[in-house]
Amino acid sequence: MLPPKPKKISKILEAHGDKRSDDYYWLRDDTRQNKEIISYLEEENTYAETWFSEGKDYRKEVFEELVSFIPEEETSLKIKKNDFYYFSKIKSNDQYPVYYREKNKNIEEILNVNKLAKDLDFYQISGISPSPDNKIIAFGEDTNGRREFTIKFKNLEENKYINDVLENTSGNITWGNNEYIFYTYKDPKTLISNKVYRHKLGDAQSKDFLVYEEKDDEFNLSISKSRTNKYIYINSGKTESNELWLIDIENLLENPECVLRRSDKHLYYVEDTPEGFFALSNKDERINFCLLKFKESDFENFSNWEVLIEHNEKLLLEDFICFQNFLFLEIREDGLPKILKLNRENLSKDYIDFPDPSYSCYISSNPEYESNEFLFGYTSLRKPSSVFSLNFKTNEQKEIWKSQINNFNEDLYETKRIKIESRDGKLVPNSLVYKKDIDLKKAPLLMYGYGSYGSIIDASFRRTIIPLINKGFIFCISHIRGGSEMGRQWYEDGKMLNKKNTFFDFIDSTKSLLSKDIGNPASVFAFGGSAGGLLMGAIINYEPELYKGIISAVPFVDVLTTMSDESIPLTTFEYKEWGNPKNKEEYEYIKSYSPYDNIEKKNYPTVFVTSSLFDSQVQYFEPAKYVPKLRENSTSKNPILLKMNLIGGHSGKSGRLNALEESAQDNAFFLKLID
Repeated sequence: MLPPKPKKISKILEAHGDKRSDDYYWLRDDTRQNKEIISYLEEENTYAETWFSEGKDYRKEVFEELVSFIPEEETSLKIKKNDFYYFSKIKSNDQYPVYYREKNKNIEEILNVNKLAKDLDFYQISGISPSPDNKIIAFGEDTNGRREFTIKFKNLEENKYINDVLENTSGNITWGNNEYIFYTYKDPKTLISNKVYRHKLGDAQSKDFLVYEEKDDEFNLSISKSRTNKYIYINSGKTESNELWLIDIENLLENPECVLRRSDKHLYYVEDTPEGFFALSNKDERINFCLLKFKESDFENFSNWEVLIEHNEKLLLEDFICFQNFLFLEIREDGLPKILKLNRENLSKDYIDFPDPSYSCYISSNPEYESNEFLFGYTSLRKPSSVFSLNFKTNEQKEIWKSQINNFNEDLYETKRIKIESRDGKLVPNSLVYKKDIDLKKAPLLMYGYGSYGSIIDASFRRTIIPLINKGFIFCISHIRGGSEMGRQWYEDGKMLNKKNTFFDFIDSTKSLLSKDIGNPASVFAFGGSAGGLLMGAIINYEPELYKGIISAVPFVDVLTTMSDESIPLTTFEYKEWGNPKNKEEYEYIKSYSPYDNIEKKNYPTVFVTSSLFDSQVQYFEPAKYVPKLRENSTSKNPILLKMNLIGGHSGKSGRLNALEESAQDNAFFLKLID
């Protein structure tokens, strides 16, 4: 079967005296209803389906293996909210969870998402939020994957829905009291959350009070409630600065108060306690953050904030949580996460130890400030997630919850952490997992990377890659620059005018592993999604013959055109990540690596691109344009495939089993290439 060949209509894009011709610009349709475009996308889906089904089709086999890992019923960690424990369960043959609550060992079902999603092609909720008196739950629902949530309310005492609906929200909900809730409103064009409203239960949305509006379109709003239930936090933030406003819950109708006005390159995060406030801040070039304490009277006066843990170039302070006598911090040293226990009285420090060479640990849900135990999570590439409690009085650790994985024995797998020298001398950590006793030199190597937004991709358990590892693959997460794995400078060195470091770190890690006899040079693969899809597009432009095949999921591949167009959702919010093409230097730098603009006549590998028509983060037309251009320029006979979900968003289809089908397809792609 021949691949689809969409028509070409040249569109000239001009800036700074530079002209670019885009033959496939016409594939953009913001209404997503153009019949010719939909027909083309359907042709691409048919072409991809034909490729997968010809010869050995591994999809069913892998899907069945993935399903075999699922227990008959899984129960989430039980979280105490007010006087109830809230949790969910999901059965092995269900797409969605069912939510419950428990009090005095009495359990009641409160929301069955399977029933809500019945007969819908896509359905996702933003989580449930119970009112302070536990009589009502609020939740946001998205029915197309665009992440534009409609908030609904359910009366649990009467087991029926309230005639009250809030449209065009981000799904971010916070109860003030039993009468008022606060929510963030999304601009329908930019999809940026730029307004916070106060809603009185039962009133029409048109009567809602505008509490805060963000006028700068580079900032995005979010809201949350403090663990002391004293404040509602409004956070307005972008990549490298933010500003926090507080609403006193005892005075809900009063205007919010600013903690500290925004300033260039200043990020700060605050938690209140009955004794005062604590904060992480990177002000005054403390790039890896310091820990401070201050009082309400010190709002807007940073000079009065007292430093408890000073900035350290080798220690990134990521997150923290307060209790009456202790404070726990997520920190990162030499690329590895750690949890630090800080005595609030004498500032003595203790660390929680973890066994694997590469792993992920994190502060779990700890809703009660006055609790006598701290909950934290742990996982590694060979260990499913567990949550432990640490008793403050006895210092005893106890596993209280574990992700259940059937037909899996962690002792059959081995993990490693290897630092590799990039071309400019930086040491890049790489986390590997593989089945014991395989011949590493002959094994297929699958590289995974992201490297953007300062996001940390830790070595956590991924059940979806176990079928590949069971087939003899080595799986490697490369902790490249653009993330914050090695501290905040690691992020700064992989964004804006340093973005190419991200790509070179990944390529150099791949080559170095092969030089150490880790992986078969003839069977090297790569996988990345979203900004990681940008990574995939860049690495095959630089090194088209290094990789046998790549999966580029919801890929951000048309960077220059998107960042030049403020009408595209979320663009302005991302200027400090990629650059603003209105600036000539930033325009030229983006153009020098943007995957779509740098496709040339080269011997490209087999490429599988996935996307969704209603993706709100990376618009569908980027991968839709990228595939035909890559295909026509590839001098190899390797297929270039596109699978476009015609319903769904940035994370693909909704529903657990649907998601596993997509994972099975990804695995089948790699397995087919080593046949």
